[in-house]
Amino acid sequence: MRTQIRQGLRSSTRQQGGRRRRAVSAAAAVAIGVMTLGALAPPAASASDSAAVSAAAAARPDAVQQALNTLVRDDGMPAALASVQDRNGRTHTYTAGVGDLTTGSKVPRDGQVRIGSNTKAFTAVVVLQLVGEGKIGLDASVDTYLPGLVRGEGIDGRRITVRQLLQHTSGLPDYGIHLDDDEIRNRYFEPRELLDIALRYKADAAPGTTWGYSNTNYVVAGLIVQKVTGRPLAEEMDRRIIKRIGLRHTYFPAPGEMTIREPHPQGYHRNPADGPLRDFTELDPSAGWAAGQLISTNSDLNRFFTALLAGHLLPAAQLAEMRTTVPTGHPGLRYGLGLTSRPLSCGGVYWGHGGDIAGYETRGGVTDDGRAANVAVTTIPTDEAATQHVKDAVDRALCG
Repeated sequence: MRTQIRQGLRSSTRQQGGRRRRAVSAAAAVAIGVMTLGALAPPAASASDSAAVSAAAAARPDAVQQALNTLVRDDGMPAALASVQDRNGRTHTYTAGVGDLTTGSKVPRDGQVRIGSNTKAFTAVVVLQLVGEGKIGLDASVDTYLPGLVRGEGIDGRRITVRQLLQHTSGLPDYGIHLDDDEIRNRYFEPRELLDIALRYKADAAPGTTWGYSNTNYVVAGLIVQKVTGRPLAEEMDRRIIKRIGLRHTYFPAPGEMTIREPHPQGYHRNPADGPLRDFTELDPSAGWAAGQLISTNSDLNRFFTALLAGHLLPAAQLAEMRTTVPTGHPGLRYGLGLTSRPLSCGGVYWGHGGDIAGYETRGGVTDDGRAANVAVTTIPTDEAATQHVKDAVDRALCG
């Protein structure tokens, strides 16, 4: 969830889309991405292919492995993981670094990680499914579903549409930048509490006038889902997406659940920038909720975005709306409805989202011709070089 579109709850001005704040706090990191200072880790690395590949395809695994090695060796990521799917559906997984800085244990291949603001894409899919079912109007006001709830200085739910929430053009302020590390790590938040935090502050802009990344948009979207369906958001995500396309390693943590269920690398966080690297694997992800609470794997994220772009989750009309993008003010990055597009060095674009939450950063996406790649690192980068290297790893995987 970074504020930057990096996506995280509070953070720095990094890049995936939003603003970036220099001092990283766990809050900043929650969700789409906050940038956290990387720490040094042993350079050990390993790689393996899940399927035999031809000599012609062998270049891609080499390029991806080299990119992960760079993230560990040069950028201080404790661990880096990747999953790459080629046009023929063959999948390759990679790891570099160590899974635990204390024990030196190996990185679990395709281990689970907190995926931060990638959660927004899931939330957007549920909303758009309900649009397709005629239960939500994309251009209806927030007040249509949550009458009187969204009010504040320069904030009026009667003037904000559902589309503007999903597109980050509502002008709603971001609650995440007002949370500190201890709150993010240890406190349980109800969704309404997160909204109340945001509403203490004036609007960032008038609705529909500018793009501005805010986790608050997706908390409101999640509340609309619950109001319309009468069911918990987590249940709707599970029924409509996770079980439907067989995401076996993806789940929405239950209230109070602070651990990661399956094999996973430890996640680390540093704040301030010159402070010690701390193990942030266990935390209460409720500060992310509809904007950043999910746990998944690189391979499951590839499966999700592949199914989404192939039309297996949304009717054609709603998928077209999701892919209709606006500029974000960041070179090459455009934002649709819970979906981003970025250019590739080999031509074309890839579609995905990305996410940061204290301890983990994930970046990746899919192309229209069926390639898919996702990369995860176990601390949020806090300098531009490391940030770029994560994106470079994705580009190598999709262009190699």
